[in-house]
Formats: sequence, C-alpha cells, structure tokens
Amino acid sequence: MRKLLLSFLLVMMIVMGLITVTNASSAIAETLVTPQVKVYRSPSCSCCGNWLDHIQKQGFNIQADIKTDDIDAIKEKYNLPPELASCHTAIIDGYVMEGHIPADDIKRFLQQTPQLAGLAVPGMPVGSPGMELGNEKDSFTVMAFNRKGEIQAFKKYKYYHP
Repeated sequence: MRKLLLSFLLVMMIVMGLITVTNASSAIAETLVTPQVKVYRSPSCSCCGNWLDHIQKQGFNIQADIKTDDIDAIKEKYNLPPELASCHTAIIDGYVMEGHIPADDIKRFLQQTPQLAGLAVPGMPVGSPGMELGNEKDSFTVMAFNRKGEIQAFKKYKYYHP
C-alpha cells in the first residue's frame, strides 16, 4: 500500500510539474506573439486614443504612446506616401500602420509577413475604429504600400447611406 501511495504521489508531482511548465510556456509564447505598438500622435487628438483603445482590446500591447507636435517629421522618417497620411502613425513589428486601421486587418497583415512597408487608412473616415459617430459610417479602403511608395488596396469597407 505504501508503494502504491508513493507511486501515486510521484505521478502527481510529475503531472503538476508538466502543468506548470505548460502554463509558463504558454505565457512566454503569448508574450512573444503579442504585437508591440509604438504610436506617434498629436497631443490634442482624442480619436487617436480611441484607436489605441480599439487595438488594445484586440490584443495589441502599447509599448509607447508618443505625443508630438511634429507628426509630419515622423511620417517622413518612415517614408509614408503623403497621400496616405492620417492623424497618427504606429510602428508594429517594424511595419508602418497609418491611421484608423481595424485591428483585424493589422492581424491579417502581420500573419502574412508581407514584403510591404505597411498599411494605411488615409484621412479620418467616420465609422473606422476610433472615429465612431453613432450609426454613421463612411466607406473606406485600407491601403497597403511598399518601400518604393507603390500603393494597392488591402481591404475595402463599403457602407451605404439611405
């Protein structure tokens, strides 16, 4: 009986050890795959904060929230095509993410690990994440761009107003 009890305790200790290792591994893996976000924005823009809330709720980690009065210099530094400009610029896993891009589009883009520079939602379309205004929604297109400044549509959002 004593031998059986010792065997049972040994098995339980091994199982508990495996559970602890598995939990630790999961926590480490989650940390490694959680996209880190560095965002540059105007100190007076509230919609940028709303967009940050949106992506945080979708699992992104805000590493730095840098408020600057010279946002154009940031856009130039990261070679953002001027026609794609919006109110904030984020850097996620080395990619440039400009404006009010839906978090799901960023996730899909990052999973593809494309040979592109980033994504952008030009301007500030009503209804995009951070730009919600009741039931109003403008149609908009998430644009992808490469390091040469070439632009293509990534995803279109079509909304019809009665």
